[in-house]
Amino acid sequence: MKASRKALLLGLCMAAGTVSVPTIASAGVAIDIDIAPPPVRVEVVPPPRVGFVWSPGFWEWRGHEHVWVAGRWVGERRGYRWVPDRWEQRGQHWHHEPGHWER
Repeated sequence: MKASRKALLLGLCMAAGTVSVPTIASAGVAIDIDIAPPPVRVEVVPPPRVGFVWSPGFWEWRGHEHVWVAGRWVGERRGYRWVPDRWEQRGQHWHHEPGHWER
């Protein structure tokens, strides 16, 4: 009986975690740090693809260091333009502005 309760509790916890992850991921999280990103890497942009726009690579902050995220193709949205990820200095801090679509 105790083992089945533990299994049920574990299953409920896993299900709750699965349900809450998309909600957390879709919420915009502001990242402000005190460490400037390294210089942007030079990437070779592949030939154009119909229906896609190129999103250049950028430095992503992962806990305690910057990690390079390579450029990628993003599906085009007619009537919008892609604004790439970027870092902005705000006083003594660095703020990450995620890539997004803009009218």
